[in-house]
Amino acid sequence: MYYLSASILSADFANLADQIRQAEDAGVDWIHIDVMDGHFVPNITMGPFIVETCRRITSLPLDVHLMIEKPENHIQSFINAGANWVSIHIEGNSNVHRTLQVIQSQDAKAGIVLNPGTPAQAIEAVLPFTDLVLVMTVNPGFSGQSFIPQMVEKISSIKKMMRKTNPDAILQVDGGINPQNISAVAQAGANCFVAATAIFKHPQGIAEGVNSLRKQLQQKMRLSPQIQESD
Repeated sequence: MYYLSASILSADFANLADQIRQAEDAGVDWIHIDVMDGHFVPNITMGPFIVETCRRITSLPLDVHLMIEKPENHIQSFINAGANWVSIHIEGNSNVHRTLQVIQSQDAKAGIVLNPGTPAQAIEAVLPFTDLVLVMTVNPGFSGQSFIPQMVEKISSIKKMMRKTNPDAILQVDGGINPQNISAVAQAGANCFVAATAIFKHPQGIAEGVNSLRKQLQQKMRLSPQIQESD
């Protein structure tokens, strides 16, 4: 099963409720919230208040990606605000295993994230303790960046690792996802796709943005037996 997580980083915040409801009506599965502190990445975005706002707007799972220093200090605030999934980076996080355990102890799902320059092997030790692996296919910090095609091979490598140690975890990809590359990413093994610009900035509107991604995934689902055999 494939999941679409609509990233509100590209939404019109003057009409956030309407934008989220349009995405929900169009059939997205999750709402993705990118949290940046201006230190871990060169941008400042949303905090627990936005998560709480989204929780009031929608009943969809809230997929929170923490791009912040010392995420262990803020886990509880985001879960209290309504986060269902909380993902933290492997980079610069000496307490990563403990933090994943804290997330799960609060009845939320825990994700581990890798930047484009981080090798797949960096998450090997914590992979059994995660519910989700997020592979960044752009350098985190800003919406609208172009997908890095070399990340397809990395996605495939991580999927092979997951089959051996944590086959039930979700493999998520975020960064420049659009109808032109989503099929290749799915074929590499991803089953959850974060899209921002492709949904909220689609020239024909949010519904068409979601539909254009879904069409590509539906084609991939019909080919899934052949994909599995080729892995």
